Amino acid sequence: MARHIVARTSEIPPGGNKVVDIAGRDIVVFHVNGEFFALLNRCPHEGAPLEKAACVARLTSPEPGVYQRSRVGEMLRCPWHGWEFDMRNGQSWFDPKRFNIRSYPVAVERGDELQKGPYVAETFPVHVEDSYVIVEV
Repeated sequence: MARHIVARTSEIPPGGNKVVDIAGRDIVVFHVNGEFFALLNRCPHEGAPLEKAACVARLTSPEPGVYQRSRVGEMLRCPWHGWEFDMRNGQSWFDPKRFNIRSYPVAVERGDELQKGPYVAETFPVHVEDSYVIVEV
């Protein structure tokens, strides 16, 4: 894997992003909560540019009517269809094969025990050295 200097840390403000071309790939680098994340700039669903995605929080609910926000800004919401991806690993929790109107058996399970969706945005390792952001591709 080759290392590519993509920006000075000051070029990507907190909450912002920068798209870079590395070896013919559009890669978007996000700066969130003091960390940098790099993903292929393409939603695996229909190809929307993830640079336009909303950076939202992870929302969980321990019981009806009670909501908890965590990891603020680390979830990407696709600008075209609203599918969400975890910025750390690109994983989507949405599974369109289960999206239909029909009744199913119901069980209560912890959120971290649920099966992940089939779609994963491609991610790349990111390092900060001195004041430069470096992506490994």
